[in-house]
Amino acid sequence: MAVYKKTLFDFTKDELSQIIKPSFRAKQIYGWIYQKYVNSFDEMKNLPKDLREKLDKEYILSPLKIIAKEKSRDGSIKYLFGLRNGLSMEAVLLPMKKEIKDTEGNITQSSKYTICISSQVGCKIGCAFCLTAKEGFKQNLSAGEIVAQVLEIKKDNDIASNKRVNIVFMGMGEPLDNLENVVKAIRIFSDPDGLSISPRRQTVSTSGLSHQIKKLGEMDLGVLLAISLHAVDDEMREKLMPINKAYNIASILDAVRNFPIDARKRVMFEYLVIKDLNDDVKSAKKLVKLLHGIKAKVNLIYFNPYPNSPFQRPSEKDMLGFQRYLRDHGVTCTIRESKGLDISAACGQLYEKKRV
Repeated sequence: MAVYKKTLFDFTKDELSQIIKPSFRAKQIYGWIYQKYVNSFDEMKNLPKDLREKLDKEYILSPLKIIAKEKSRDGSIKYLFGLRNGLSMEAVLLPMKKEIKDTEGNITQSSKYTICISSQVGCKIGCAFCLTAKEGFKQNLSAGEIVAQVLEIKKDNDIASNKRVNIVFMGMGEPLDNLENVVKAIRIFSDPDGLSISPRRQTVSTSGLSHQIKKLGEMDLGVLLAISLHAVDDEMREKLMPINKAYNIASILDAVRNFPIDARKRVMFEYLVIKDLNDDVKSAKKLVKLLHGIKAKVNLIYFNPYPNSPFQRPSEKDMLGFQRYLRDHGVTCTIRESKGLDISAACGQLYEKKRV
């Protein structure tokens, strides 16, 4: 088995201060990595030369490299990142708002970005609609491999270090199946001397590992929670998501009710709408009943078709009808804007394309 140097991206600032002395050097190194975007230890000019040489000998910076990317007409960019062991995984940059300037060059609307990141190579969950599931599970990503996705995307798009972005753990893999590294990445992201991304800008999306939702809630990190629900009864959900046999809808909702959420926020329920399967008003009625008493927001998602998929994209009419029913019955509901339809938009699609 190959032995690799450790990446500094794997360390919290406190951990770094324990292994690099004097301890204030950890703050300096964090600044060089996450605020100045350096690519080598030699660029860290306020570190003594002998320390830079020691770091270069024992560690690396980014554990990832960009091996492919596709840019959509809408500005979305799908990335395929290569790991040092030859495996790869995906992340996506989603421009949510464009920067607008007035005639004098003053910014009247700031740009806004969301970065969708992976927590695993492959996935164990095996959802019927997900292309990632077809390749099975390969490995968990380390905290540094999770963090590097955001940093490399910011660098590749010249997004300023002080420009805050929203992060969604919703790429390849089940975040709560890699809880330890995901939690560590959340803490690294939120460090004020690093990327300084508030936990309130970080959303963990899960297929519903009830016991892990409980563990994450007990940590009270301040992150937002999104539940990939996709069905309104256990029978349908088991067909779409086999994990429902172990963690049924009732157990998920019980865990959600005890999850600490900022008073101004809601738990997001992701609902992938599939033509002639879960897109009817009858399903909408059941969903309203399920979410009764929960401070919830439903995000309806058009199924993103991929080659040889057994599922189809729903009609706009049915999506709007579903949304209207939820809103008319007191449930906050949005329809996620479809992005990247002209590129490998479905999760795992760029990975699959490059594999074959």
